[in-house]
Amino acid sequence: MQYEIKQKEKFRFVEEGTGEPLILLHGLFGALSNFSGLIEYFRSHNRVIVPLLPLLDMDILHTSVGGLAKYVNRFLETLDLRAVHLLGNSLGGHVALVHTLKNPERVKSLILTGSSGLFENGMGDSYPRRGDYEYIKNKTALTFYDPAVATKELVDEVYSITNNRLKVIKIIALAKSAIRNNLGEELNQISKPTLLIWGNNDTITPPFVGHEFNKLIPNSELHFIDKCGHAPMMEVPDEFNKILHGFLNKLQHP
Repeated sequence: MQYEIKQKEKFRFVEEGTGEPLILLHGLFGALSNFSGLIEYFRSHNRVIVPLLPLLDMDILHTSVGGLAKYVNRFLETLDLRAVHLLGNSLGGHVALVHTLKNPERVKSLILTGSSGLFENGMGDSYPRRGDYEYIKNKTALTFYDPAVATKELVDEVYSITNNRLKVIKIIALAKSAIRNNLGEELNQISKPTLLIWGNNDTITPPFVGHEFNKLIPNSELHFIDKCGHAPMMEVPDEFNKILHGFLNKLQHP
């Protein structure tokens, strides 16, 4: 699906539908395409907003989880968004967690899927091997239970990013920032209703990470999806949307 990209001040974003705001934060190699199944389903129920996170466009000093969390906060302020349902995948989940810890007043609920913040397997020590298409293809496929989800288009996107030296430096900076920024000690401060949706076959943030988040975040519920990797909203959108819709309905009609 092609979506119109809107702009307000320096922020670029996609916005579809009306209702309570559902904000979607993508991960390190994320793109709008990751969320098309979610956008299509929830635009009938919510005001779905996807900020285009400037992962590789911030100056190196602010290329960190904390820098991105500040960016998200300024974005919510600029659009005057309140009582948002904040959803993040992978690094986007980590950013959503940091934002919720620092600015809880704008958040109504938190939804994490394959989130970093406690533990994650990186792309491996030898990453990134520039110019090795086959290597990038195999690494991208590891994100999913079904390697076919790693389409040529997706692999090409990751490959082009890893072939740009400055972008690679920023990816490494973000990945290191995510590992350093471990939230284990702080998660008990999150009081917002939290939904955790995890792939049973996630190799990057394995199932035990979902269990650990569930244990540490007081008001949280955990759902596993079988035959599913690190990006459930991409790999099994129907099942993901059903779980999320049930959670959001419960908040509206307790």
